[in-house]
Amino acid sequence: MPPLIPHPDPGVPDTRGPVRYLWWLVCRQPWRVLRGALLSTVWMVGLAGRPYLVARAIDDGLRPGRWAVLTWWVGAVLAAGVLISVVGVFRHRTMTYIREDATARSAGVLSRQLARIGAVLPSRLATGEVATVGGTDITHTSHVLTLAGPGVGAVLAYLVVAVLLWTVSPVLAAVILIGVPVVAALLGPLLRRLDRAEQTYRREQGQLTARAGDIVAGLRVLAGVGGRALFADRYVAHSQRLRGHGYRVAAVNSWIEALTVTVPGLFLAAVVWLSARMAVADEITIGELVAVYGYVAALTVPVWFLQEGSYQFIRGRVAARRIVALLRLAPDPVTDRPARHTAAAPPRPADLHDPDSGLTVPAGRMIGVAAADPGDGQALADRLGRFRRSAVTWGAVPLGAVALDEVRARILVADHDAYLFAGTLRQILQGARADEPDAAGDRRVRAAVRVASADDVVTSLPDGLATPIGSRARTLSGGQRQRVRLARALLVEPEVLVLIEPTSAVDAHTEARVADRLRTARAGRTTVLVTTSPLLLAATDTVAYLRGGRVVGLGGHAELLAGDPGYRALVARGGELADAAGPGTGPAAGATPVPGQP
Repeated sequence: MPPLIPHPDPGVPDTRGPVRYLWWLVCRQPWRVLRGALLSTVWMVGLAGRPYLVARAIDDGLRPGRWAVLTWWVGAVLAAGVLISVVGVFRHRTMTYIREDATARSAGVLSRQLARIGAVLPSRLATGEVATVGGTDITHTSHVLTLAGPGVGAVLAYLVVAVLLWTVSPVLAAVILIGVPVVAALLGPLLRRLDRAEQTYRREQGQLTARAGDIVAGLRVLAGVGGRALFADRYVAHSQRLRGHGYRVAAVNSWIEALTVTVPGLFLAAVVWLSARMAVADEITIGELVAVYGYVAALTVPVWFLQEGSYQFIRGRVAARRIVALLRLAPDPVTDRPARHTAAAPPRPADLHDPDSGLTVPAGRMIGVAAADPGDGQALADRLGRFRRSAVTWGAVPLGAVALDEVRARILVADHDAYLFAGTLRQILQGARADEPDAAGDRRVRAAVRVASADDVVTSLPDGLATPIGSRARTLSGGQRQRVRLARALLVEPEVLVLIEPTSAVDAHTEARVADRLRTARAGRTTVLVTTSPLLLAATDTVAYLRGGRVVGLGGHAELLAGDPGYRALVARGGELADAAGPGTGPAAGATPVPGQP
């Protein structure tokens, strides 16, 4: 049975502001919101109206001694209690549906946006910020919709109490009509302070979440370089700062809650005092005195809902502001999927030319790119894969004019730190095709695993390819994860494969095997190796040496070693760094000799 999707099409959100976004959530389920408002109004008005029935029971039945009338009014009080209970159940259920619908809708539009902006997201928002928006902020915005039910009911119940009190005494009604707005006015400055404190707390919370994610992701590296204590101390300091902001939020909120309880209590005492004096002076009856107390006591419920709704609105507006900021992010036009493209891709493998660096990648060949600045190598890979605006041509066609779907289907850029999703090892390697395993598919998987020298990864797992792996594959070592990424890229069998430092976390013997097998497996297909590893560069047909973002040397690995001191220093530095890091981390003494390497 396929999984249920709450909103296959969540709609187009209004991102002109946080309040407009909240109103959009309300408008997406108007009938349910109206039902919630109606049930909440009936429930709260019922609470405020029961004192009237009690007053009638006292004045019309108890005081005159008319037991039949008293029995009738007592029955009415009981019936009203049952009705209010039933309405309260349906009110709570409806409001829960409203909140869950809003949560699912926000999750839907956020998921769609994250998929749309793709590679732009990491450069705009931290991972922790995205995680907090997708979790905490969605919940806070959905709770604001409570104002559409109990909030409306609270206002109407307040007006009903004022009308009922007017029938008893215009003076008491005036006290109610004036007193409740005074209570709201007293809370106003505190609510503004709460808004500011909540924004600061929310910002610090996102930063701390991002830091926690970074620490978890790099825990093995931190342990290896002895940095765990340093980062732990920084995390503790940041969390203590966040705790301080949380205390400020709690302090303001405690004053609001205290005033919400204290001021209505004093207000109730004042009204009871006035009504008791009126009863002594025979201006109102005993039943009306009891009713006045009941009216004002019942009024504490809508006042509490209004206070709670105000707090939820402030918190939800802060959360909605973060959601809107994420929804406003636009994908780079270069990486977006245009409605139409202006040029067709070359029908067969063609050269790629990058004017920015002066590099030409010949079709069907394996070329190495050694960049003095790693950022230049990454930028080149991004241009070749159309992840940033450039003047790269594919054959005689501008790469930016080709339909993005075709670019993605034929050109693959594989980063050494690409994300690994949770699933079985087979699913991680094959993606959606792993749901239908077959003999041919398994042969392709094992062939790619062998090329990536990841056979030991499969054999070390209890169930082999069927072993479940968590997100980011943190149970695997850095070298194992890197080889799994390489095998995954090879399984795609793209026309053009751009690999960025595919063996930086493996030992020299494994790197030599990968270089030899990769050359054989990709024979006749275009492959770009962005690396400074002499073992990989020696396996390529041609090496391009980049300095300052431009190609300053082009030739075979041995040729560049002999004739370019800058290139020789660059690849030798990789070996020295590997020696310094210890055995098993890169090209080191005792590695398999590379032809032409001194």
